[in-house]
Amino acid sequence: MNTQKNNPLLQPFDAAPFEQLKEVHFLPAISHLIDEARKEIDTITNNQESPTFENTVEALEYSGLQLNQVASIFFNLNSAETNAEIQKLAQEISPRLTEFSNDLLLNDELFERIKTVYNQKDSLNLTAEQEMLLDRKYKSFARNGANLSEDKKRELREIDAELSKLSLKFGENVLAETNRYELHITDEKELSGLPEGVVEAAAHTAQERNKKGWVFTLDYPSYIPFMTYSENRERRKELAIAFGAKGFQNDALDNQKNVLHIVALRYKRAKLLGYSSHAHYVLEERMAKSPEKVFSFLNELLEKALPAAKREFEELTNFAKKRDAINRLEKWDAAFYSEKLKQHIFDLDDEKLKPYFELKNVINGVFEISNRLYGLNFKEVHTLEKYHPDVKTYEVTDNDGTFIAFLYADFHPRAGKRNGAWMTSYKSQMKYRGKNERPHISIVCNFTKPTPSKPSLLTFNEVTTLFHEFGHALHGMLADTTYPSLSGTGVYWDFVELPSQIFENWCYEKEALALFAKHYQTGEMIPMEFIEKIKESANFQEGLATLRQLGFGFLDMAWHHTNPEGIESVKSFEMAAFNKTQLYPDVAENCMSTSFSHIFQGGYAAGYYSYKWAEVLDADAFKLFQEKGIFNPETAESFQHNILSKGGTEDPMTLYKRFRGHEPDETALLERAGLLK
Repeated sequence: MNTQKNNPLLQPFDAAPFEQLKEVHFLPAISHLIDEARKEIDTITNNQESPTFENTVEALEYSGLQLNQVASIFFNLNSAETNAEIQKLAQEISPRLTEFSNDLLLNDELFERIKTVYNQKDSLNLTAEQEMLLDRKYKSFARNGANLSEDKKRELREIDAELSKLSLKFGENVLAETNRYELHITDEKELSGLPEGVVEAAAHTAQERNKKGWVFTLDYPSYIPFMTYSENRERRKELAIAFGAKGFQNDALDNQKNVLHIVALRYKRAKLLGYSSHAHYVLEERMAKSPEKVFSFLNELLEKALPAAKREFEELTNFAKKRDAINRLEKWDAAFYSEKLKQHIFDLDDEKLKPYFELKNVINGVFEISNRLYGLNFKEVHTLEKYHPDVKTYEVTDNDGTFIAFLYADFHPRAGKRNGAWMTSYKSQMKYRGKNERPHISIVCNFTKPTPSKPSLLTFNEVTTLFHEFGHALHGMLADTTYPSLSGTGVYWDFVELPSQIFENWCYEKEALALFAKHYQTGEMIPMEFIEKIKESANFQEGLATLRQLGFGFLDMAWHHTNPEGIESVKSFEMAAFNKTQLYPDVAENCMSTSFSHIFQGGYAAGYYSYKWAEVLDADAFKLFQEKGIFNPETAESFQHNILSKGGTEDPMTLYKRFRGHEPDETALLERAGLLK
């Protein structure tokens, strides 16, 4: 008993007790909380009273709350602050949680009770949110094997346990690959073209690693500037090949077998549950509804984007030829010549813009815009425990001083942190036991670190990334639902990107930029001509950018909408999937799939199209803000009330139409992207 007493995860806590946590606390806590959750389930199934919405569906929804919170703390650490011990624990904890989840979803007595309530739903007088919860709970059982025979259920459990281990392994390999590579430069001549801040950061990295000269890594803040500015084509090639070869080197960190194994098991699982493919299974619970609809959506966009992309590719090829006598553009030339061409056309580059985007100012800008739209106030607090000194913590209140949420923000790369940017939650919002429990939300990014002589200055792309993740955070913070599983981002996957992508639009608006784009040394406002150029250049190479995203969407669907049995080579299969969208020559040493974490480790399998899908929603929705004024209180109130606070309580199309007055219109996106020529 004593170990329970000493385990901070087994005491009642509101905010995550990060500073008291040790690795040894996780396994005992999760094991104990699984046992507790099992008892809660037994109480529901052993209830002698006939099943009702309250004693069955609602009771199930509120079971295992502490288990969910502890699991989210653990898996968030495994993404943002991992180490060998946490990774080893994940290999043990993940299968246990999968087993518990399967025991729950394959529990006949529980399913019978839920089915009884479900069959009476028309006479129960439920609210829209209660109906949605009942529908989701029923489907989560029916779609996860509750109707299978015992031997098929056993098979499903084995598949799920194996899948949970494989996706963890996939992610660990990608992170290890990212961490083990470095480009070490000792000759200053090889730094030609690189901005001073990038060189300084590389010197700083070298110093940290006890090396002379400069070190560049595969972390985005190091990799992207090198690919964008380095005049040294050979070194760009070296770095690009290393980046694209993650998980594709036929060694201990190779992911090819993992990819083939994951897609085979997903297919087998879908067939077991009566679906034609994993994509058919997934898309049943999305706005898109079917693979056919997704393909038709991707192909329609391809038809509009391909001619523009080909024109842009030709323009880029001619530009590179004229500038440097390059006869064949390669992938490692893309970012470099795009940036040079953009400078040539618009006389604008990130290095001119970065001084106006000091991270601290951009954060304040995001806060100020959230205040003008949704009446939120952010105050940095030092009482919340953190998992790393880099993390900043804020208390969020409304204009009346009512507590809305806690926000954690973690901005810079570290060895234990995976690449990219994401939003997550440590505690869901819900109404429980007469109290509106407010959420604890976190955003994690990988922005350029401050150096001894400069604060963290963001590229414009990093600015839009921060706004994107903050849009997700608003979805979480402003949640106002009864049930935790329907709260915040608990929505259909192809709807979840609407709040994040619409928020990026404010980065391009003069009225919004005026609030935060100030020179970090002089405090002067970003010049008007720069704002005009940011807007003008927003569509620069939009055809190529769209083609790239569509390529990822087609690749994802290729892996998930057919039987993967005959696939022998990950690389050949990938090349066939990219066929329609590939303009650059292939690089033999590279493979996208082996590090495509979105679909093999994150939740985007058969869902990558949703980035483009949500762009249609966000372009159409933002049009209303543009018509009424980007800080128009009525429009903002309607967006908050109909979209942000509603979570997954109603069908997303119903919510969208309530805000917009009509279904999303694709032409808004094509217009914004300049693809309607």
